[in-house]
Amino acid sequence: MADAGYRWVIVAAGGVMGCVAMGALFALPVLLTPMVAASGWSRAGISAAMTIAFLSMAAMAMIWGALSDRYGARPVVMAGAALFSVSLWAAGQAPSLLAFQVIFGVAVGGSVAAFFAPMMATVTGWFTTQRSLAVSLVSAGMGMAPVTMSPLAAWLVQTYDWRSVFAILAGIVAVVTLPLALLLKRPPMQTAMPGVDGPDDTMTVRGAVRSPQFIVLVATNFFCCATHSGPIFHTVSYAEICGIAALAAVSIYSVEGIAGMFGRIGFGVMGDRFGAKQVLVAGLLVQAFGALGYFFARDLGQFYAVAALFGFIYAGIMPLYAVLVRENFPMKMMGTIMGGTGMAGSLGMATGPVLGGWIFDRTGSYGGLYITCFGLGLAAFAVAMTFRPFARPLPEAALG
Repeated sequence: MADAGYRWVIVAAGGVMGCVAMGALFALPVLLTPMVAASGWSRAGISAAMTIAFLSMAAMAMIWGALSDRYGARPVVMAGAALFSVSLWAAGQAPSLLAFQVIFGVAVGGSVAAFFAPMMATVTGWFTTQRSLAVSLVSAGMGMAPVTMSPLAAWLVQTYDWRSVFAILAGIVAVVTLPLALLLKRPPMQTAMPGVDGPDDTMTVRGAVRSPQFIVLVATNFFCCATHSGPIFHTVSYAEICGIAALAAVSIYSVEGIAGMFGRIGFGVMGDRFGAKQVLVAGLLVQAFGALGYFFARDLGQFYAVAALFGFIYAGIMPLYAVLVRENFPMKMMGTIMGGTGMAGSLGMATGPVLGGWIFDRTGSYGGLYITCFGLGLAAFAVAMTFRPFARPLPEAALG
């Protein structure tokens, strides 16, 4: 019974750490204008640091995950949290744009990846029931970043320069995440239950990453994240082109964020009831049409309506990948496999800013972006339809 209660402590710790980590990472867009004004660096150059960070997250995801498989989540998350905090402070001390791009892009992006695959692997290992809800609650904590850490960064920059804000954020990360990482424990059951909770432990990592199940999940997550990264990054600019005032355009993100909170919980409940694959596939199809909806939006009310649907869907479906991984791969390799799917997602997220800018520069419109994202969303749906779970070994009792 103690284990049953403690699993929710793991969920709470993961949600809070994810909120602080994601909030610190996404403080960069909040600090962008003050950084341009104070440093004289170009807006494009500073923004490029975020793209580099996504690529660095992709490169490090499987490494952090594999380390957590070997040593457990606690030391890995603690090491990542310490490196993340130091890197944030160092980014604030960067003497040049190139140094900032390297420190923020490579070090900050690479270290923040330590929070996700190890954390999700640990959470899914603690749950045999209510698994979709559990990972959705952790994801919901990460989703709180835009309504907690981002406003905090905006408030701090009114009093302090951007370098000091990075130092303060580094301190917050250290004070919050390091103690919470101490709460992480290995799940009490380290192996799957044949015939009940996934394949047996004879599977190797090499066999897992070559399996059609892993390849399908990786491809699906890439196309899924490529579908929503462009709209997330460019919709404010598109709304301003449509004549919507800047502050009102920014509020579209708030609508997406609030809807996403409900989406994470809603999809978690539906995943437990109807199955993660079925709910994910349906969500991917709706996400494609949600991205296309922005193509037709012109006034603020229409943007809000599309943002509510789009935010609810894309935020809700993301935790389901972790559930599918846990249901199909042994616990001993959870971090590695989740790191692989996370790597694909980070690469997908990295495409959106570049793709949207390239399309706009050549067409003078964002319309082509939303049509392209619709196509990417259909691709994610089509690939996910091909997913077939591993055959479950029969329990020994059934074999007589």
